[in-house]
Amino acid sequence: MTQYFGFGGKLHHEIPHWVEPEALFHIRIRCAADTPAPLTEPALAAALLDSVRFYEAREIWHTVIFLLMPDHLHAMLAFGRERAMSHVIGDWKRFCTLKHGVKWQENYFDHRLRNREQVEAKFHYILNNPAAKGLCDQPESWPWKIECLVDRDLRARWQ
Repeated sequence: MTQYFGFGGKLHHEIPHWVEPEALFHIRIRCAADTPAPLTEPALAAALLDSVRFYEAREIWHTVIFLLMPDHLHAMLAFGRERAMSHVIGDWKRFCTLKHGVKWQENYFDHRLRNREQVEAKFHYILNNPAAKGLCDQPESWPWKIECLVDRDLRARWQ
């Protein structure tokens, strides 16, 4: 009988060469159990969202939505081809750890969104997550998120 020992190391989250540029991914990153403060602590949340805007301004990623929950985050992001998605996410997590003391679980979840229906469904799932968990009454009232309009070229791909 063969014994299963799990994956032989870290998952690399490389975007395959055949995936179109500017593909959108749903990303979920969880905090480690011993993280000192919830991601939604106001000063920390503001700093984390500022770092998301910094990555957006530098065109390291394109943000459709980025939403903080107390112990995890959800995002819909597109990545350039210059650097692997795993390196971009890893660099951002390291920055947040060094600058703000956030402790993350070792890996993260990613899923490529393949069509307009998936994009819309995941966007609404992310947006409604705080209300579904009882953290706010209306999704619009959740303060710890960034919503960006998908630019015309990306939007046209899902029409």
